[in-house]
Amino acid sequence: MTVLVVAAHPDDETLGCGGAIARHTDAGDTVIVMFLADGVTSRDPDADHAAELARRRQAAEAAARILGVADLAFGDLPDNRMDTVPLLEIAQAVELAVASYAPTTVYTHHRHDLNVDHRRTHEAVMTACRPQPGSTVATILAFETPSSTEWRTADPTSAFAPTWYVDIGATLDRKILALEAYAEEMRPWPHPRSTQAVRHLAHWRGSTVGREAAEAFVLTRHVS
Repeated sequence: MTVLVVAAHPDDETLGCGGAIARHTDAGDTVIVMFLADGVTSRDPDADHAAELARRRQAAEAAARILGVADLAFGDLPDNRMDTVPLLEIAQAVELAVASYAPTTVYTHHRHDLNVDHRRTHEAVMTACRPQPGSTVATILAFETPSSTEWRTADPTSAFAPTWYVDIGATLDRKILALEAYAEEMRPWPHPRSTQAVRHLAHWRGSTVGREAAEAFVLTRHVS
């Protein structure tokens, strides 16, 4: 199986589906991770963005090695400003990746995340993965991203309501180790982007389906 993870920023892939990625690679599946935005240029205008970008990419590469990812693709769309880029351009970039890697499963963001780049990424994936004859994509899963998915305005029509769970009891520690590669992006407890919070979420999601730990997803499409 070939799996494509399309994430807005480096660290989203590990936060959202790091345990599932490790399960795929342990099973011999090929996993490719594609990042669309640079992840740093919306920050302090006086900062050395080139140095920050280099560190973020090095962190992504370290996390990828831990999880067993076969390949990484880095985009340079403006951080937290993907809504300024025509959707067609973003979708075309994803289309090229889909055509190149021919994935059967695609993971991406939830369509109602607070972060605009996450929402734009979801739209681009759904556009690029239109169910046309001959498409290799059989399954599209939307993950939750701590400090974005749950921070959206409470509304039953936009809530993250999982319909698909992946048991990550055997891979949770690797997910946490991969997150530690993103030390600059992590925060102290009780922030939702802390290692403790990520563990708590995994155990909570697991307990809801009778497992020690799990990652939860919204099944967007599945063709068997």
